[in-house]
Amino acid sequence: MSGIDNIAIVGVGQTSIERNKLGDTFADMVFEATQKALEDAGMTMDDIDNVITTSNDFWDGRTISTMAVGDACGAGMGKNMSALEGDGTFSCFYGMTRILSGVYGTSLVVAHVKGSESENLQITNAIFDPIYMRPIGLDSLNTAALQMRRYMTKYGISEEQCAKVSVKNHKNAMKNPYAQIKKEVSLEDVLDSRLIADPLKLYDCSPISDAAAAVIIAGGDRAKKAKKPVWVKGVGYCADAFFLGDRDLADAVALDMAASKAFEMAEITDPLNEIDVAEVYDAFSYMELMWYEGLGFCPVGGGGKLIDKGVTEMDGELPVNPSGGLLSGHPVIVGGMIRLAEAVLQVRGDAGDHQVKGVNTALAHGINGACGQSHCVWIVGR
Repeated sequence: MSGIDNIAIVGVGQTSIERNKLGDTFADMVFEATQKALEDAGMTMDDIDNVITTSNDFWDGRTISTMAVGDACGAGMGKNMSALEGDGTFSCFYGMTRILSGVYGTSLVVAHVKGSESENLQITNAIFDPIYMRPIGLDSLNTAALQMRRYMTKYGISEEQCAKVSVKNHKNAMKNPYAQIKKEVSLEDVLDSRLIADPLKLYDCSPISDAAAAVIIAGGDRAKKAKKPVWVKGVGYCADAFFLGDRDLADAVALDMAASKAFEMAEITDPLNEIDVAEVYDAFSYMELMWYEGLGFCPVGGGGKLIDKGVTEMDGELPVNPSGGLLSGHPVIVGGMIRLAEAVLQVRGDAGDHQVKGVNTALAHGINGACGQSHCVWIVGR
């Protein structure tokens, strides 16, 4: 086995993604995802050595937000517990490294968010420098609009090409029982939808969402004895500059480096032809095109041509986001972990109506920070 030896994802679980889970607390959602992951792995909490939670105090509206879900994910049963802030793909990376340390044999990693109880623009304004950038009102939406315009201008990407991502992913979501938005949209629907932040329109943007997810990672004999192990072939992560002005927003340099590390571990030299399915972080339609380029599926600036050719359709050469991606439901913090869970299901052949045929190797991708400041890429397979 190349890259990372004897590490496997042995169980996954997620809640449905909804606009507002009025009847569920953070703990309710995490308990549901945890129980599904344990059942999927054929395990109980007795088989779990340590627990890692993924949350954010700003999004939870409380300090030490991990404490809200400790009991729900079994951390109160004498398990060692750690907490991470950010996207779930990064916390899964941490869960894997704890196993590689030799101290633990299994890691349960959970993530949760209730976007419906948060103020996205105020929260994301707080990620920027408090002296120069925060006072002018930067947030996740208007900086994405800046990035989209820069990307389109530099590489000649059209609004129609970005809109095709939304059309594709909304269509795919129709087959995913967990998706929040199950609605097919046409190219005209996307292009004619309400302007949110020029050039972003309504259907270019992912929705506000609530959800939780859980992943169980195992190593050594614990992995080999699992019911349906999906092996980790490679992982990479990289962060770019914090100040937006210190990087060209049209280029996914950090993603290129993260993907290169993961591909090297997995001994992949031709991503477009060696990966069977990809789940990428499409918070906005244009991002998917940029991530094609950073992931090496096409040359820099070639994302628009790739979507035009239909390569990333369900029946294309490399299906991307057969689950419907984040455009059909975007629980911040949980989004990347769901991408990893979906990749695992695809490799196992358990993705249901949105299963891609003949999947042996899958890619999952998550991001942190404004305009894709940092990226985490996973390669999993049989």
